[in-house]
Amino acid sequence: MTDQHPSDTVPAWAERGQERTQPPTLLALRDLVAAGSRVTHVVARRAGLSETELVTLEHLSREQIGPAEVARRLEVSTAAATGIVDRLVARGHVERRPHELDRRRTDLHITDSGRGEVVGHLMPMFAALDRHDASFSEEEKAVVERYLRGATAAFERVLEP
Repeated sequence: MTDQHPSDTVPAWAERGQERTQPPTLLALRDLVAAGSRVTHVVARRAGLSETELVTLEHLSREQIGPAEVARRLEVSTAAATGIVDRLVARGHVERRPHELDRRRTDLHITDSGRGEVVGHLMPMFAALDRHDASFSEEEKAVVERYLRGATAAFERVLEP
């Protein structure tokens, strides 16, 4: 049995056989999540990477983190994260560098090759998303952002201990 938050109520569409009675916004969000999962799988295959290697490159394209943080984000052991990083380093997609302040630590830096591997495969999606975003007014964007931030918070409820 799962622990429920006191404010959680079970929506009517959560009942067996009622899934398709969800509001159109929730159906669209489910479609988006499913498409995102497929994109990760297909891009990883096309790039000759494992999905965990691709996700690691995506994390490193946003910020510099160390191997221990890779393990935490991927929810794998530090040994597994080291293997992932070793493979990315061997391909020239990632470099290990000493931490600026703590020389005992290592930061991982995505290389131009690694960034190209991620961006190159995703550029058609990025361009289409940019065009789509530009089609909204600032007020509409604020509503979309509020919805997506709330959806992200709802997703993260599953990640809570």
